[in-house]
Amino acid sequence: MKLINVIIDGKSIAVPKEATILSAAESLGIYIPTLCHLQMGEDDYKNDCASCRICVVEVEGRRNLAPSCATPVHEGMVVKTNTMNVMQKRRTIMELLLSDHPKDCLSCSKNGECELQDLAVQLGVREVRFEGEMSTYRPDYSPSIIRDMDKCIMCRRCETMCNVVQTVGALSGVNRGFESVVATAFEKNLEDSVCTYCGQCVAVCPVGALHENDHTWKLVKDLADPKKKVIVQVAPAVRVALGEEFGEEPGTNVTNKMITGLRNLGFDQVFDTNWAADLTIMEEASELKDRLERFLAGDKTVKLPLLTSCCPAWVKFFEHNYPDMLDVPSSAKSPQQMFGAVAKGIWAKEEGIKREDLIVVSVMPCLAKKYESSRDEFKVDGNPDVDYSISTRELAKLLKQANIDLMSLEDSEYDNPLGESSGAADIFGRTGGVIEAATRTAYEWMTGETLESVDFEALRGFDGFTSATVKVGDFDLKIGIAHGLGEARKMLDKIRAGEADYHAIEIMACKGGCVGGGGQPYHHGDFSVVTRRAEGIQNIDDNKAMRKSHENKYIQDLYEKHLGKPMSHKAHKLLHTKYFPKHKI
Repeated sequence: MKLINVIIDGKSIAVPKEATILSAAESLGIYIPTLCHLQMGEDDYKNDCASCRICVVEVEGRRNLAPSCATPVHEGMVVKTNTMNVMQKRRTIMELLLSDHPKDCLSCSKNGECELQDLAVQLGVREVRFEGEMSTYRPDYSPSIIRDMDKCIMCRRCETMCNVVQTVGALSGVNRGFESVVATAFEKNLEDSVCTYCGQCVAVCPVGALHENDHTWKLVKDLADPKKKVIVQVAPAVRVALGEEFGEEPGTNVTNKMITGLRNLGFDQVFDTNWAADLTIMEEASELKDRLERFLAGDKTVKLPLLTSCCPAWVKFFEHNYPDMLDVPSSAKSPQQMFGAVAKGIWAKEEGIKREDLIVVSVMPCLAKKYESSRDEFKVDGNPDVDYSISTRELAKLLKQANIDLMSLEDSEYDNPLGESSGAADIFGRTGGVIEAATRTAYEWMTGETLESVDFEALRGFDGFTSATVKVGDFDLKIGIAHGLGEARKMLDKIRAGEADYHAIEIMACKGGCVGGGGQPYHHGDFSVVTRRAEGIQNIDDNKAMRKSHENKYIQDLYEKHLGKPMSHKAHKLLHTKYFPKHKI
């Protein structure tokens, strides 16, 4: 690797020739403020459009200031990052940005997390000298995401995430000059675009231009209604991220304190989405076993590879882009929707609760879950199986508003029967976890042998796409794992072309899986936060006595009393779904 010698603020350093001034300065521990720039990992993605100009520096021999995020170093370069001229220009740039930005910070969804707000404080801006016309755009409301483009600063982070990383192509810069904004094609509503609601645009937006459709106060209203029975289910990824909002390290397991907090908020019952994850494995592993057995028997009509179906963002991506392959994914509903179907279709009847009086709330790391719960196929006579979903961030906000200090609470346990789960359910929250959980069960069902070691290390890791072969008796089970929709597209294109030699593939829309979901606490581009959450998920699995979904006694009871067996007619009617081409959604 060729190294370049540069001097920054009087300090010498040798850096790779591909380095920018910003990365070279970071290597020296020199801070340069940025706004539009965002980089996650070495190769994952980088937004370096240099649109905001906050990171400008002086370069010896150059007449104008240089944007450090997009200016490559050269041999002998001399840079000054903190001259009076640089400081004055940065402050002027900030004032210009603020002059065309709403001043409703107190009520903004990003208040306290806003990078523009933080930089204004850092640069000492206490008044804005520039006044004039402000750009205005109509707000855009969708089931999952709200676009408030009055607050857009054209940093293009969302565009990079949507187009380069996720390859969804829902957002791009449109118009020119004062009317420039990031929008959908033909400036349609997000709901009418190819958006998957993965929420990664929300995760990287530095301001409040993109935020979740907040159901907090809808929840408060329901909790305050004595006529309603309000129950909650919590996804596995939430418990290793919620603590971050209360000063804990990423990956800290706050399950038992979180349960107490939810009870203190007034939920009548606190259940676990993990229970439904075990149920999902019963159906999905059965479906995999059935397809493999028919394939091995010579049935050429069998659709392989089986694709996991737990992620609603990936399902919507699939419906938009691969309508010719809708019979390839597993028909099993996601754990969120299986929970709702069982809660309202079986549990409520046993408890003597009318369906319309039961409110099922989910706490999810994912914004697409808001959209998923609103889909018509998950409703009975217009009444949804899951009434609505709130994000990890929304739960943290509500706990704080209720003056509940999470980490000071005593521990408590989930309610049953919808609260008991295996370690296999916990790992649904990280990339590779769903297929590993399914493999643990499918192995025993296909071989008739007890699986002594349930840790399939080959199915773990954070490469964009992972391939592994698992020995199931005499059969070589070929598995693929993709996380991030860009990686999913590559694999799906190969499947469509008949070039993918796999029996099963897990796909999750977000980098790292659900732990990196769009509804999690903001990680501001630090992917180590996501990996530590995944480690926390794995620790929970490692320390559970029960680590196979089919060993869950409450799941066994459900089949014995109500469903018969996995993939039965009753199970299929309650726990499975269909997929639709975009024009039919």
